[in-house]
Amino acid sequence: MAVTVKECLELQLIEVEMLLSMFPKKGEVNLDEDAVPSVQRYLRNTDGALPPQLEYAVTIDVGEAKVKVELQVLLPHTYPHVAPQLFARSDALHRQQQLELNTHLASHMSSLDSGELCICEAVQWLKDNSLPYLENSKISSESASEKVAVKETLRRMWIYSHHIYRQELRKKIFGCAKKLNLTGFCLTGKPGVICVEGLREHCEEFWRVIRYPSWKHISCKHVENIETDGNVDDLRLFRAFEDLQFQAHGDYGLRNDYHMDLGQFLEFLKQHQSGHIFQILFDVEGKLSDKRSSGRSSNFGQEEIDD
Repeated sequence: MAVTVKECLELQLIEVEMLLSMFPKKGEVNLDEDAVPSVQRYLRNTDGALPPQLEYAVTIDVGEAKVKVELQVLLPHTYPHVAPQLFARSDALHRQQQLELNTHLASHMSSLDSGELCICEAVQWLKDNSLPYLENSKISSESASEKVAVKETLRRMWIYSHHIYRQELRKKIFGCAKKLNLTGFCLTGKPGVICVEGLREHCEEFWRVIRYPSWKHISCKHVENIETDGNVDDLRLFRAFEDLQFQAHGDYGLRNDYHMDLGQFLEFLKQHQSGHIFQILFDVEGKLSDKRSSGRSSNFGQEEIDD
């Protein structure tokens, strides 16, 4: 007999309750405050639209040093009858060790019986098996520091989207940037533009998180990498992660389908030593807006990027 989405979501809520009882301390289970209520509302009225997929993170302490390892979880609506999306990360892991840890975690999860709740099993596997990877990362760091002073790389990513409107998406963008200590901005509206700058691995993590699972109209237009023997913070062009909004052209009332004043956006870029990026984002020569050019600039973002 086919299993319904309703039955799957009921099982997912049961598993979340189990995890919250296993990890009752603040910060151990990071779950959006509306995640569970939205599923519960759907279960009370299954004629409505499906709720967002459950997405949360479980943080565990590993070893005597209590190194924190985080398991990021995204559950398809038909989990546990399809596999969950899992990703383990830790600030104490180098990229290679993190890759190996996730490869072995995926191998273990694929060996389990399908159709069964398995997030608790994944958490337990990480508690039992993460320590060797953490120790290898520590040895690698000590060995590298003995040989040569390691240069750090500041990465700056310029990301273009056909539009950015949804509050849920904006919340994800700002939350992820804050968590990863990234500076830059998010330009809301049509078109949508995001700039993030910070450590290379943190930018890569941001790019992975915001694209997943289904942001289609988005592309990374340009990446800057700057190596330094000093502090990467000295290379940042932005002091915080800003919520950037400019007045739209025309009288659009309450409609969302409006185009931002890209003349003002160009001025903002030039104030942050990034005027050259305008042409990369929009494939046009940027000119500071006056009465004529600002009217013309409103058309620059109308072409849809379909990735």
